[in-house]
Amino acid sequence: MMRTVSLAPGKGLYKGSNSFVYFIFTRNTFQPTIRSMSRLSGRSDFTDHLQPSQPDGPELLARKRAQSHISVDELARHLLDQDGYLERQARVLRIVEKEPLFDKKRQANLSREDLFKLALARAKLLRRFVDKYGWDTDDYKMAETLVDDVSPYYLHLHMFITTIREQASDAQQAYWLPLIESFKIIGAYAQTELGHGSNIQGLELQARWDPGSKEFILHSPTLTASKWWNGSLGRTANHAIVVAQLLVPNSGGEYESHGPHPFIVQVRDMRTHQPRKGVVIGDIGPKFGYATIDNAYMLFDQFRRVLLTTSTARIPHSALLSRYAKLDPDSGQFSKPAVPAVVYGTMTYVRSLIVLQSRMALARAVTIAVCYTTVRRQSRDRDDPKGPEVAVLEYPTVQIRILPLLATTYVLHYAGLAMQRTYRKARDQIQAGDFSGLAHMHSLSSGLKSFCTEIVADGIETCRRALGGHGYGGASGFIRLSPDYLSRVTVEGDNWMITQQVAAYLIKRMQAAVADIDSAAGNETEDSYKEFLRANRNGVNLEPYRVFDDDSNIVRSFHRRTTALLYDLYVERVTKKRAWTSLMTQLHRLSQAQSLTLLVEIFHDTLQNDQSLPQQAKDTLRDLYHLFAFFHMETQAYDFFRCGAVSQRDLDELPNRVRHLMARIEPHAVALVDAWKIPDYLLDR
Repeated sequence: MMRTVSLAPGKGLYKGSNSFVYFIFTRNTFQPTIRSMSRLSGRSDFTDHLQPSQPDGPELLARKRAQSHISVDELARHLLDQDGYLERQARVLRIVEKEPLFDKKRQANLSREDLFKLALARAKLLRRFVDKYGWDTDDYKMAETLVDDVSPYYLHLHMFITTIREQASDAQQAYWLPLIESFKIIGAYAQTELGHGSNIQGLELQARWDPGSKEFILHSPTLTASKWWNGSLGRTANHAIVVAQLLVPNSGGEYESHGPHPFIVQVRDMRTHQPRKGVVIGDIGPKFGYATIDNAYMLFDQFRRVLLTTSTARIPHSALLSRYAKLDPDSGQFSKPAVPAVVYGTMTYVRSLIVLQSRMALARAVTIAVCYTTVRRQSRDRDDPKGPEVAVLEYPTVQIRILPLLATTYVLHYAGLAMQRTYRKARDQIQAGDFSGLAHMHSLSSGLKSFCTEIVADGIETCRRALGGHGYGGASGFIRLSPDYLSRVTVEGDNWMITQQVAAYLIKRMQAAVADIDSAAGNETEDSYKEFLRANRNGVNLEPYRVFDDDSNIVRSFHRRTTALLYDLYVERVTKKRAWTSLMTQLHRLSQAQSLTLLVEIFHDTLQNDQSLPQQAKDTLRDLYHLFAFFHMETQAYDFFRCGAVSQRDLDELPNRVRHLMARIEPHAVALVDAWKIPDYLLDR
């Protein structure tokens, strides 16, 4: 009987009666090696000289790479090197790989407690490397990515500092940012509660303003008011951004709620690291993944945070982050933000970051799957029983699972960059006092976060299963990637709940189009709405788009499908006055359709307009565009047919087109994953 005795990243180690079998899944091998018990004890036997059957993994991958005309290095520079990414990765990787603390060989066997301690030691060492090697923020984040722990400092360096930068006044930033950047304080972000997550307005933690002492009193009135899931807070952080219902007495002395607002709060003693009096903090325990981060619960019992200090020149009079919301300490007069949703800026930032990061998570899984299925041989062609065994990736049943996901890595890349551009533009506008782009950014980040993380989480599992039995082993490269990524589909809003925000935004846009149906908006999306509305009003059937003749028609067909779904919801909600809750499944479907349309449109626009695209790779990237679009079009064929976006003839032809595209892409698959330049160290191989 076989039993696992050790599991090292890159080497699956199994014990039989007299031998260990290592399955080495590196980019250039993907082959088994046997180390016998005799050899481990200093003796040798015949297994020391056994080799894989020929051609072996390196030879098969070399042959496949030789089939492709794509310049991997040129494509990699186009994808990743706008900000020196490739040079940074190579430079940081050399430092990380030679440091014994970052050796991954034994970590799969560690307990959760030991994994956390290891991650904490690694995170501290990385912070010391900032000083030792003169790393900037991007260097540090690159090292975090390569080490592949969810750092106990992750929330400190992302949500905590981002909230201060976006929500704090200039005076608050001047005081807090130097402390955060120097790690003199460690922060977390405490918003989600045991009873409320996506519904931020329902948060129960109270922040009562006491006019007499000029203090805020934080109090958890119920068990469900417990702050929950707050990363880095269970053991690591001593400060936190705490989101609580702001309660201020009105002129009659009765407390009035002004909704949830962020406060910066010291929650632990800086000397003893124990929770401060009136604060209860604990670790929430084991999770599906993220063993290296200390997610917490936290409650407050009439906790008073003194707001005034003697050094008013540097220290703010209030813990309430006051760039947009202000409370006069003398009069108790509250000034609310011009746009209340601006206080959720940190959440929008994280969602936009999740969209950008999604493509590399999927690229890791697809890299493993493509390389493994290229090397793995399984069965002979039934029509050629004397021929050689066929590479698994040559089977259409494997191609249809892996190659659309390969296309998706590129789609997500360009979508992630577009999302970041939109986020930066909106933040610049907000800083200038223009909040007009906030609703669009919030809708875009919500929809893409939901759609992209769902694709990637499902895609990682699809890739793992495509490895067959080896995908279940610890040497596959999925042992941490898969469970850790699962958090993305619920963090920063459950993927089904947040799509309501997208649908609500779109219904408002449709209402505006209906109200002004006969004018030209000058906006392409609203013009397409009005064209659809006029055709519907006049009983005219719009001509289906010929999607095989013009790439732009593919985009138009996706837009028409989304417009039709949106119009149906507009009729149900606005005209027929249907209850919102009764429409929630359709709302989710609309959001997913809108996000898919955006992904198709962004990839198309990139192929049309991006002058940096390598000429050698353009045709193959266009094949990826077609594969992604046609694969999803076939999946949702009824929608496209019902609204007249695509003809029945073209829909019937889709399966043949998809098979043809997969056959064209397969010879380039290894080159296309090589272009992501994911080192074996990160792949746990």
